[in-house]
Amino acid sequence: MSGTETTGIATASRAEYCVVACAEAWRDAGEILASPMGTVPAIGARLARLTFSPDLLLTDGEALLMGDTPALGTRPGSTEGWLPFRQHLTLTATGRRHVMMGASQIDMHGNQNISCIGEWARPARQLLGVRGAPVNTLNNPTSYWVPKHSARVFVEHVDMVSGVGYDRAAAAGPSATRYHRIPEVVSNLGVFDFETPGRTMRLRSLHPGVSVQQVSEATGFALTIPDDVPLTRDPSEAELRLIREVIDPKGLREREVPA
Repeated sequence: MSGTETTGIATASRAEYCVVACAEAWRDAGEILASPMGTVPAIGARLARLTFSPDLLLTDGEALLMGDTPALGTRPGSTEGWLPFRQHLTLTATGRRHVMMGASQIDMHGNQNISCIGEWARPARQLLGVRGAPVNTLNNPTSYWVPKHSARVFVEHVDMVSGVGYDRAAAAGPSATRYHRIPEVVSNLGVFDFETPGRTMRLRSLHPGVSVQQVSEATGFALTIPDDVPLTRDPSEAELRLIREVIDPKGLREREVPA
């Protein structure tokens, strides 16, 4: 499995394919708040704003809306607004935010766990806790980023539900499904969605150098796999220049998804 692939324009690394795949989650999103969690999603959100989603709102990680799009790890040169926690929650509760979270476990219905591993009464490992996952998933679109795809993460049943999947949202009724949506799951192997009749996870694209068999063996449940799985789209020369020279000149993406 190669760490870099030739696009025909330039040579892109696996990490850069992941960045582009994450950016696509916010394509043509309009004026909504993007909340990326993780290095690659943060680069992806900035790339989306600098290309096909110029109206995206991005924060400095605290309470300021950035007026420009600075390199990862640097302060914005200008601000365009103040977003205190109360107003942030208002956006969250009305579907005007798209968050990309991590997942310690995720199942075929999109239920996510970031709380604990093992039986609830006596977990083998304590993680972050539920945090804001229930509110995120029920009130605004929520995608996921998994930098190390394995059967320990993609599991048949999560040990605890933090983020709500399609089956549980449907069971809870209209109040839970009004804004609930999981646009995509991006891992270091490919891109996944839930565009199936039963709203179960489907393999949408493979990153170059990855096989269907490799994805299947690294997944702890039966994925829906189309007869012809496309490759994740190539980053353009302009996108690679933005990633490498403007957004992430220190190459932090390669630490999260090493070659």
